[in-house]
Amino acid sequence: MVSLIDAVRQSLTTFFTQTSPLEWCGVITGILCVWLAAKNNILNWPIALVSVIIYIFIFYKSKLYADMGLQFYFLAMSSYGWYFWTKNKNNAEADTPVLMITKKEIALSVVSIIAFTAILGFVLRQNTDAAFPFIDSFCTACSLVAQLLLARKVLQNWLIWIFVDIIYVAVYISKGLYATSIMYALYVYIAWVGYKGWKKIYVEELK
Repeated sequence: MVSLIDAVRQSLTTFFTQTSPLEWCGVITGILCVWLAAKNNILNWPIALVSVIIYIFIFYKSKLYADMGLQFYFLAMSSYGWYFWTKNKNNAEADTPVLMITKKEIALSVVSIIAFTAILGFVLRQNTDAAFPFIDSFCTACSLVAQLLLARKVLQNWLIWIFVDIIYVAVYISKGLYATSIMYALYVYIAWVGYKGWKKIYVEELK
């Protein structure tokens, strides 16, 4: 029993000592911005800006270059989302209606994800020391699509996030980013809450 307790204590100590203060800041702001987005609160966007800037440095150090590049896209999309949600609004709560994804958007999303994964994955494998070139590229492609749909308040963005965040959990565990992997595990739950919440809003808007 003593050895088991010691093993647990050592694991917890390793977890906290291997997680840098910068990563903890990224985790806290990351969870907060996603939770606020799930709650349809516009304050998610300024907090998201802080989170993605932090993760630019974290992913560069971890050699997850596609994820690092994705953060620059998130910077632009967070600015766009902030504008789109507040268009013609002067309050802190976003009133832009929730939308359903169209067949055209589905087709474009699938084609874009396949093409982006193949092209970026090949480039990373041939020209960098990327840890997981194709997995990283696939997750990045899915995230690009999901973030655009989130900014446009398309309901199905949450389903894409659930799928890709599950993959990210495994990737970050393998890279020793334990706090970040926990954050993405929470993202899965938050995305599910967001999907149910937005779907309820969509149904109410139809009345």
